[in-house]
Amino acid sequence: MNQNNSNEQQNDNLETENKEMSNFERSIYLIERNLQEITPQDKINLRKIVMERPLVIYWGTAITNPLHVAYLIPMMKIRDFLLAGCEVKILFADIHGFLDNLKATPEQVKKRYLYYEKIIKTVLSQVVDLEKANLKFIRGSEFQLSNEYSYDLLKLSTLTSIRDLKRAGADVVKQSENPMISSLIYPNMQALDEEYLKVDAQFGGVDQRKIFMHAKTFLPKIGYKKRLHLMNPMMPGLNSEKMSSSEDSSKIDFLDSDKIIIKKINKIFCEEANIVTNGILTVFKYLLFKFFEGRKILGCETYSDLEKSFSEMKIHPKDLKIECSKLLIEIVKPIREEMLTCPELVKDAYNRK
Repeated sequence: MNQNNSNEQQNDNLETENKEMSNFERSIYLIERNLQEITPQDKINLRKIVMERPLVIYWGTAITNPLHVAYLIPMMKIRDFLLAGCEVKILFADIHGFLDNLKATPEQVKKRYLYYEKIIKTVLSQVVDLEKANLKFIRGSEFQLSNEYSYDLLKLSTLTSIRDLKRAGADVVKQSENPMISSLIYPNMQALDEEYLKVDAQFGGVDQRKIFMHAKTFLPKIGYKKRLHLMNPMMPGLNSEKMSSSEDSSKIDFLDSDKIIIKKINKIFCEEANIVTNGILTVFKYLLFKFFEGRKILGCETYSDLEKSFSEMKIHPKDLKIECSKLLIEIVKPIREEMLTCPELVKDAYNRK
């Protein structure tokens, strides 16, 4: 799909959807649509902020394993935030990446930052005009090593117990009976990031809920305000509970070849008329209908229409897989081609050819 045509089509769809809305209503609609969770109080506070000025929001990601297509879910929400007029800050948590059991050298972490930035810019450029977007990329090391941040981290450590920190990180940090200190300080650092990035809100997956509640509880105890928290759904893995960067068979990598994508999709369980356990439908629901907004897929305008047609056996599993592979290749191909222009970066970041 031509990038400019894709952006124009999405903007036309939004104008049609929102032609009766005020700018305020349109911004709220875009900010909240497709979220899985936002607390009632945060909804109230969100409206107070947007009534006065653009929302300032950040999304953070630890630069550890290679990116995969499930990252399109937060990217599509970042598109919504930008179209809503928000100021968006993307935090590349390079300190977190280095603290991840020291699996990567400091030099590798620097390369991974460049790798992540390049892929995310390439993805977003397909769905939004980056030249007009109020978007900033920030590395954690730009502020997390300052004296002020370190002092606040020590202050938080006097207020949070090991139990608090283990509970906060339970859904995002691997648990053990004798965890490393580096994994325990993660929730306090993520809470402090909200203050030091000077944002109104933090955005993340529902697996971040406990860390978000941790921030709401402890930031006010050292004199900082509570932030809003917006949570998007997590995409299940192709053959597991959650699409994971560390499980190759459960994900589609942005560097996968067309042949590998087709092979992975063909291996996914997809029983005729089964809409309960179906990894292929999952890809359509969480990724494809959101990315190709306003475009009919297999003659269907919405995911609900597709699911209904499949349940009624109007669409065969083979046809569903063929379309799934075709659309994923359409998304991945320009990203892969862009990354192949810098093979040394790919090699240095992840020892991949």
